[in-house]
Amino acid sequence: MKKLNNPAILVVDMLNDFVTGALACDRGKAIVPATAQLLEVAREKGVPVIFCNDAHIPGIDRELALWGDHAIAGTKGAEVIPELNVSSKDFIVPKRRYSGFFQTDLDILLRELGVQSVVMTGLHTHMCVRHTSADAYCLGYEVVVAKEATDAFTEEDYTSGLAYLKTCYGADAYTNEELKAMF
Repeated sequence: MKKLNNPAILVVDMLNDFVTGALACDRGKAIVPATAQLLEVAREKGVPVIFCNDAHIPGIDRELALWGDHAIAGTKGAEVIPELNVSSKDFIVPKRRYSGFFQTDLDILLRELGVQSVVMTGLHTHMCVRHTSADAYCLGYEVVVAKEATDAFTEEDYTSGLAYLKTCYGADAYTNEELKAMF
């Protein structure tokens, strides 16, 4: 099994509004245990955990016109779900667009941490995970996907998202057990 070069876990939009709130996703609920388990192992092994969270400004952000009000900055809906046990050593990067990199400080944070590989987790493989992965790839990071800790609204959205990440960015998807061995 290969080893990841200086990895970090990127947790995309595992927020109250995406799992149980305004844009609730039953499939998102299903990945919570595997995501929590992966984050715990990462923390034990010193792998940085970075939450890339929607934090929208009401009445301004373009995504709200498409998706309705969700993850409004400062609200309960924009908070990470409690099951993921955000640690004081974790990082939170607010975002106002699909990508965790667009107009945020995610890239400089990763570079200052010496990260070379990003492990994508969260919602949705065909949207926010996809756009964050695109920017990660374009900025020179190796992109891998946590198969059991990502999902989307539908099976088709999930599998098409994974296929796109593999085809365009060479992003292989691994189980939690495989990832543990790669840290």
